[in-house]
Amino acid sequence: MNQQSELPGSHAIDSRHGYAMLLMVIGSIAISFGGLVQRNIEVATPWQINVYRSLGMLIAIGLIIALQNRGKVMVTLMSVGRFGILAGSLLSVAGICFVQALTHTTVANALFVLGAIPFFTALLARLFLGERLRQSTMVTMLFAACGLTLMVFNGISIGSGFGNAMALLTAAGFASYAVIVRYRRRIEMLPTLLISSAIIIVVSLLVTGDNLALPLNDILLSLFWGGCLSGFVNWTFIIASRHLAAAEVTLIMLLEFALGPVWVWLFVDEVPTRWTLIGGAVIIAAVAVRAILELINQSRPEQTPSQPV
Repeated sequence: MNQQSELPGSHAIDSRHGYAMLLMVIGSIAISFGGLVQRNIEVATPWQINVYRSLGMLIAIGLIIALQNRGKVMVTLMSVGRFGILAGSLLSVAGICFVQALTHTTVANALFVLGAIPFFTALLARLFLGERLRQSTMVTMLFAACGLTLMVFNGISIGSGFGNAMALLTAAGFASYAVIVRYRRRIEMLPTLLISSAIIIVVSLLVTGDNLALPLNDILLSLFWGGCLSGFVNWTFIIASRHLAAAEVTLIMLLEFALGPVWVWLFVDEVPTRWTLIGGAVIIAAVAVRAILELINQSRPEQTPSQPV
């Protein structure tokens, strides 16, 4: 397969575009419960959570690969090549930097910077893949950005330079990962999640040493977070990237930021601010309208290769 045939801007949108968007919406809703899980973890440090969370991801994705590729597991693992190793490394950097961002800056600062992921992704995809976004996608991105700004406006601070830098690296790392996965969409890229999980486990173990003794509740919640929630959304991310523009996939993931505060409000009684609820509602509405319109227009004729994706 030559490189030119893999450029997302060089082919028509397939008939599963709308359904891929719906699948990504479901995955984003699932991972939005991560904050609720974190609130119920009792004593584990972020690095200890990373060990068990990544272990859960490693087991879950390993099982999926084994079931989907019976008899061809090693071939599948090796097929990702240098791009898969790079993608997995970038995702691990994003995951590690995210922990540091939340530790060294405010949640509002971190979320505000992470809200730029769809825009970073769109820029990188335009530069390296030639992907051009449809007007409807760009409008949705602008509404989502406004909603995120409303959510975090009262909590944004100028300080915490290191934490803000870590959030920026998180955004850049994940955006780069998304573009590589989109570029190699005809290759099974699930093994990149194994690479990422392995790197995070090794780094976290270097930090924590052998201090992994935790209450069973914390271990089970961390494994559930990584194996079920993160594992599911990353699986949907890989599938959706085969049918959606890179920026579209990361745009839908903003639902995690919008819904996360709602779950802790409902189940832990952690009351969000009025602006958090309003901003989250704007994000949810923007993504929901975009997904519904896409499903309604699912049967439209295919676009010519010269049209934007």
